[in-house]
Amino acid sequence: MLQRVREFCDRYGLRIPILEAPMAGACPPGLAIAVAEAGGMGANGVVLDHPERITEWVRRFRGGTSGCLQLNIWVPDPPVDDPARVEAAAEFLDRFGTPGEPAPPGPVFARQCEAMLAAEPTVISSIMGLFQPDYVRRLHERGIAWFACATTLDEALAAQEAGADAIVAQGMEAGGHRGCFDPDVAEQTEVGLFALLPRMADHLQIPVIAAGGIADGRGVAAALALGASAVQVGTALLRSPEAGIDPAWSASLEGLAPERTVTTRAYSGRLGRAAPTPYVMAWRDPSAPAPAPSPAQRQLVGRWRRGAPDGLDRANHWTGQSAALAREEPAAEIVSRMWRDACALLS
Repeated sequence: MLQRVREFCDRYGLRIPILEAPMAGACPPGLAIAVAEAGGMGANGVVLDHPERITEWVRRFRGGTSGCLQLNIWVPDPPVDDPARVEAAAEFLDRFGTPGEPAPPGPVFARQCEAMLAAEPTVISSIMGLFQPDYVRRLHERGIAWFACATTLDEALAAQEAGADAIVAQGMEAGGHRGCFDPDVAEQTEVGLFALLPRMADHLQIPVIAAGGIADGRGVAAALALGASAVQVGTALLRSPEAGIDPAWSASLEGLAPERTVTTRAYSGRLGRAAPTPYVMAWRDPSAPAPAPSPAQRQLVGRWRRGAPDGLDRANHWTGQSAALAREEPAAEIVSRMWRDACALLS
């Protein structure tokens, strides 16, 4: 096990096998710098970022550290044309205030991919699907690794076949969006990390990175013992000062029991795990309509936030089931303590 971990760390220039989860909207450069300087891998989720913003974020990161970096992006879903569902969701949002103006067009996936490639991070990772073969080839030609998020063994095997260098095994405990390739089956494929990890480790020839519910040294040690070469943590870092998330979001994590977190499509139309805010729970009422498909639901929520919101969360209160373990302390201390405690358990 320790040899497996050492080989992974040597391959990616890490001192500790802990990766920051690439949380779109919650990965300021300062957080990624802190994790990288502590010996882990910093990260940013760029799904909402135009190319120039990707470039600027990487510039700021490299101004603070020479450490390792992961950039992550969604593979876009096929468009869903369901105007009746979008209209119903918009009518339901009227109870949360009045909308503002529609947003300008979002970033273009192909241009985002080019900006990531030009930035030459240590890793470019995918979620919600697979990169096209030509893009994988171009990554590898530049010495950039591809980490593919997978929620089932079938997804992981497909990624391995497509040239992925490692698999991020995302258990159902993870906060934020589920990485299912098929958005329609996300509720039916919720597998816990401790069942998912050994299944992947037993059938894959590439490293597995554990993600979901890991927020202290016990979780790190258990994941490595079950076959992971490294872990990826997000919720554990959300309350650090470097993350700088919305205060209401941070408060919703304090003492939050695992069973109280909920999965919801209320923020984006894609299934994700969040805190049970009044806004989120309103969409679970039997009388509520289904949220609009992705990305229409995200666009609707953004429009209402730009208007005069009343009772609408200012930020998406994403959280994993380990929220109660998240501490308000510097990110470097969090990841360093996690690895120190894991080593004590594994020695």
